[in-house]
Amino acid sequence: MFEDRIRERLLKTAGLGDEQIRDALKIERETGQTLDQVLVSKNLLSEERCLNFFGDFLGLETRNSLEGVAVPGDFVQNVPVQFARTHGLIAIGSDGRTAKVATSRPLDVQPMDDLATMMGLEVEAVLVPRSEIANLINRAYRHKASGVDEALTDLEDQDIVGLASSIEESEDLLDVANKAPIIKLVNMLLFQALKLRASDIHLQPYADRLQVRMRIDGVLYDTESIPKKAQEAIVSRVKVMGKMDIAERRLPQDGRASIRIGDGDVDVRISTVPVQNGERIVFRILDKTTKVYELDQIGLTEDNYKIIRRYLSYSHGIIFVTGPTGSGKTTTLYAGLSEINSPQLNILTIEDPVEYALDGISQVGVNAKKGLTFAAGLRSFLRQDPDVMMVGEVRDAETADIAIRAALTGHLVFSTVHTNDSASTVTRMLDIGIEPYLVSSSLLLVIAQRLIRTICPHCREYAAPGELGEKLLFQIEELRLQPEQFPNGVAMGKGCDECFHSGFSGRTAIYEVLPIDPTIQAQIVDKATASDIKRGALERGLRTLRMDGLEKLLAGQTTPEEVLRVTQLDVM
Repeated sequence: MFEDRIRERLLKTAGLGDEQIRDALKIERETGQTLDQVLVSKNLLSEERCLNFFGDFLGLETRNSLEGVAVPGDFVQNVPVQFARTHGLIAIGSDGRTAKVATSRPLDVQPMDDLATMMGLEVEAVLVPRSEIANLINRAYRHKASGVDEALTDLEDQDIVGLASSIEESEDLLDVANKAPIIKLVNMLLFQALKLRASDIHLQPYADRLQVRMRIDGVLYDTESIPKKAQEAIVSRVKVMGKMDIAERRLPQDGRASIRIGDGDVDVRISTVPVQNGERIVFRILDKTTKVYELDQIGLTEDNYKIIRRYLSYSHGIIFVTGPTGSGKTTTLYAGLSEINSPQLNILTIEDPVEYALDGISQVGVNAKKGLTFAAGLRSFLRQDPDVMMVGEVRDAETADIAIRAALTGHLVFSTVHTNDSASTVTRMLDIGIEPYLVSSSLLLVIAQRLIRTICPHCREYAAPGELGEKLLFQIEELRLQPEQFPNGVAMGKGCDECFHSGFSGRTAIYEVLPIDPTIQAQIVDKATASDIKRGALERGLRTLRMDGLEKLLAGQTTPEEVLRVTQLDVM
């Protein structure tokens, strides 16, 4: 029997025991889930191992990445985005007779049959991780009608009545068929933001309209304009989603919602503030289907990568990542944790909120209302026999003191702070009241970072500095470069549909990595200023944020204007 053959192969190739296999097959029969879904959801196999196993077993191609893949146009035209997202299917190639289709569910054949009918082609499955498929679907459908315009035309006055009804615990954005237009409109705004890779949605009230703005790659863009008459209904709907008080309009409120797109979860943090023309709303979007990056995928130079890898192998001490809000600090910390994650280590994190789930790592979310602060959680962690701890942010002296003492007592601690550069982090610890000898003996490494927009690959072009006018020449001069350093010309994005005519697509990070060497330890004890610490580090080879940005500029990844924008506070 097919079931028995799978059992044998699983036992031989995946190392699962008889009891685990019996349990998995029992859950499959009782829940109707396919066996591959059961194995991944019950953590019996990682998604990568599961896909490789079924690829080998069924003779299917497997891929780990869909970077740079172009989706055939007839797929986007013929297949609704709801179908693609719900079933996690996307075409990655077609020869006119057969379409290669990426899927993360090797045993779910019914949607593949439906897809073959829609496209009028035979389909051939290629096994790919779910997060890669979700990202490619977002890219493929970003220019197709979003549904926002349709929802706007459906708005009627009576939709406002009875709006504040209860909602599901985790609402599916794609389930809009029987929704009231106001609900449909809010759902489609969230869905559009996910397609555009937006990190935030702003609903800003004006005297005559409600303006929707989305932050894409760190920059705000105006998108939709909603009639003023719908403003109160939308605000009420958002408050229902975030479980806030609908009647309270004079005080700021915070809420949180969990929404679904097919089978992917997205967390949304919601903030409302009363302003002159109503209430201003900001959504912060945390897409849990986004992949966790590895340390070699986040933009580190080879030298910086080697330095960080060396300090990650230490058994105790504290490593700080610093930068403003939205500069990718959590991504860097997660990449570091993924690098050292192993069954031999007990790794605990306390975050506000937990942004992405990491296999094998115990993650705790801050709950200030119930007394679970960073300091309280960190204190509890010390009784959990930890090897490595991550604290989402050091905001006060109490948290800093516990983190540093934990580092001194044999634990490796990761955390973030908000300072302008690496040297300022050292003096910040002293400013909030930590004794210099504690900072000196516990601090291992400080990583300062910023996110810098990268040029859109679809409209990249090179031009000699002189051809692009005085402004560009001035920017190059401001960066202390010479036009001769650009033998092929300066890379610029012309602007196209793929990048909303901005010339940029995606971001990478620039870093300033400061190891705490004996010289800096002595300076800390002597309470040296941040300028003195940085000046000495530069003489010993420190590469600043601007230097790292210039390296990416000369490599054609970004523009002079972008380096100046992001590193304006950097001291050379």
